[in-house]
Amino acid sequence: MFRAKLSVPTWIALGLAAALAAGCSSTKEDKTAGWSPNRIYSEAKDEAGSGGYDKAIPLYEKLEGRAAGTPLAQQAQLEKAYAQYKSGEKANAIATIDRFMKLHPASPALDYALYLKGVINFNDDLGMFAFLTRQDLSERDQKAAKESFQSFKDLVTRFPDSRYAPDARQRMNYIVNSLAQYEVHVARYYYTRGAYLAAINRAQIALSDYREVPALEEALYIMVKSYDALGMKDLRDDAQRVLTTNYPQSTFLANGFRGKDDPWWKVW
Repeated sequence: MFRAKLSVPTWIALGLAAALAAGCSSTKEDKTAGWSPNRIYSEAKDEAGSGGYDKAIPLYEKLEGRAAGTPLAQQAQLEKAYAQYKSGEKANAIATIDRFMKLHPASPALDYALYLKGVINFNDDLGMFAFLTRQDLSERDQKAAKESFQSFKDLVTRFPDSRYAPDARQRMNYIVNSLAQYEVHVARYYYTRGAYLAAINRAQIALSDYREVPALEEALYIMVKSYDALGMKDLRDDAQRVLTTNYPQSTFLANGFRGKDDPWWKVW
């Protein structure tokens, strides 16, 4: 019996065809293929509303393409950023917002984009172990806090009457207090380890960079104690005079440092 011999290229071609056929058969069907943009949006909203942010994100992405150039596509982009944020994809959420602001600089939703960016970077959620560490925002990396402050500042400067401006201002106040307290936290760290000059320098940063925030009382107290430890009596007396003038009822002069079990933000 005659048997046809297949050349090597033919075998390769047959193998590729089989692989392509298998790939085509296993390709997941796009259930949104016949959906209108409004239906996709409705489904995405339902998923997000029930906490299925991971399922909402690809729907918003499809909507961006299907409704490109329309207000609905802009809305989808912003809601995708929020879904990414809630899913823990903060870097992707920030990238989505930045892209939105670049593509739509005159959008009526620009104030919300700035607000959402600020909220994402605000990042005061300390997680499930916060009650064990008792760590507050002042003890964490300050880069995100500064970026958050800048977003809120842009919002209240450009859109002072925005519905999001009041909350943005409150968050800005918290961030400023936190940044000042961060410097004091570091100053206290140096003081407790006997690095008195370093403690003085960090306390002075808080005093020079911030105004009318609660942390300054402790900054002055750290300077009093550090100068005293260094034997610099005149500078100690000057710092104490400033402390008693501005904080005549100072709890630090009466009781010293607050305990670790009494976070600074609890006094507000």
